[in-house]
Amino acid sequence: MERAPEELLHGICELTLEAEDPGVLERFYREVLGCTLLAREDDRIWLSCGERTRLGLWTRGAKEFGDRGGRHVHFAFQVPPQGLDRLRARLEEHSVSYKGPVRHDGGDRSVYLEDPEGNVLEVWDFFEREPEGVDAFAR
Repeated sequence: MERAPEELLHGICELTLEAEDPGVLERFYREVLGCTLLAREDDRIWLSCGERTRLGLWTRGAKEFGDRGGRHVHFAFQVPPQGLDRLRARLEEHSVSYKGPVRHDGGDRSVYLEDPEGNVLEVWDFFEREPEGVDAFAR
């Protein structure tokens, strides 16, 4: 994967999910995936998912600026080195079904699971593993 010489984007800082019961999703993301609570508001909960990303768990309905939480088909989190092995142990400890690890071309791996609302999560070690003999971000 090549980086543009003058990238405008540095990554995703926020993702919001629409939830029937945000508290159920909060428990899942905190207890199973280790996210930490940032804030709890009347109609939403904010969790930290790493250094620069927050996850919003929103009740249904319009929010300010015309926003709504989304029912996502698929999104991915990044893990540190050996993170997939620790994640799999955590998922098994909490009796959460998953698929993987799936090895991708280039050597990176992913684990796939669903949260209690049916959102499909991929947990990926792409940015933490260099494919053998290949610079994934050749300049």
